[in-house]
Amino acid sequence: MNDSPIVVLTALDVEYEAVREKLDAPQVHRHPQGTRFEVGRLTGSKCRIALALVGKGNQSAAVLAERAIAEFSPVALLFVGVAGALHTHIALGDVVVATHVYAFHGGTSEDDGFKSRPRVWEASHGADQLARHVARIRAWTGEVHFGPIAAGEVVLNSTVSAYARWIRQHYNDALAIEMEGAGVAQAAHLNKSLPVVVVRGISDRADGTKQTTDREQWQARAVANAAAFTVALAENLASEERDRARSKTNGAKGNTEMNGTTRNVAKDNARVGVQAGQVYGGIHVSNDRTAPADPTKAIAGLAARIQQARTAGQLDEDTYQAAQAELAAANEALLTTAPQDMGAVTLALKKVRGLVADVAILAAEVGTIIALLQGLS
Repeated sequence: MNDSPIVVLTALDVEYEAVREKLDAPQVHRHPQGTRFEVGRLTGSKCRIALALVGKGNQSAAVLAERAIAEFSPVALLFVGVAGALHTHIALGDVVVATHVYAFHGGTSEDDGFKSRPRVWEASHGADQLARHVARIRAWTGEVHFGPIAAGEVVLNSTVSAYARWIRQHYNDALAIEMEGAGVAQAAHLNKSLPVVVVRGISDRADGTKQTTDREQWQARAVANAAAFTVALAENLASEERDRARSKTNGAKGNTEMNGTTRNVAKDNARVGVQAGQVYGGIHVSNDRTAPADPTKAIAGLAARIQQARTAGQLDEDTYQAAQAELAAANEALLTTAPQDMGAVTLALKKVRGLVADVAILAAEVGTIIALLQGLS
């Protein structure tokens, strides 16, 4: 199954750290040209993230976004950071997700004034739909707004400057202003099959009060909200990618089913036979035991079957190690707490079930053990 990461890019250290703290034991990945990525899974999730700091400006954002795409062949590319609000209905701390990105510096200077030659990139329909879904199903500190973002090469901190007037005149539907979205959007344009989403937390109002809002720690608060939304979006993107991969795998299995092996599985004292007009391939009759009544033995048996799944290639190494760690925690709670802390054991097993969800038979076995524990509590 595709284990390509989702690339997350940031411009500022505070943005980088807000995402990095959500990764479990990130590892450094060095690009031959010196760019350092950190790659790790979101804590408690199967979603892999490749994180990088691109610095300020659209040019560096474009170059490093393209570099990240070539290096990782990612599932998606997300840019997360802060921005200045351009409309009064958007509050400090709110999140803005770009439906369009305007490169507002494009134009030509003539005798009768400066003429706009705008460039605009639109978010893909699928990515936009998924981002809106995430906004609907989660609770956030602030609101989530969808609309255009203006990206240039200046920090706007005025409502009366030439740049401010220019944006109101030509891009008055833009919700926020920042400095990297156009570069990321250009990278998306060169890789059309790649979902790209720009997520911004509102840290100021681009109205001359930036120093005040920075002193009041709005930058950190805005970054935290944007990072939380980005992580939820990344998890959903990764989940959809796994669903697509499973669908392809199941489709391929279905096409070869008649040439394969027919398995009839009997549980407990049940017996099964084969009733068919024609039988293709081999026939195997086996017993599939349910989890034993002793939870310690049940967890030991589950650990062995998870190891078998890893050997068979059904689980990757990271998922296997994470699942075994949770099973060890469950065993420790059973053996060292008096009375046994069934809540801790159940919580660990639920984490295991999430990790092995791609292997249906393992997930079902974990569910059986959880039911056993609930019966004992």
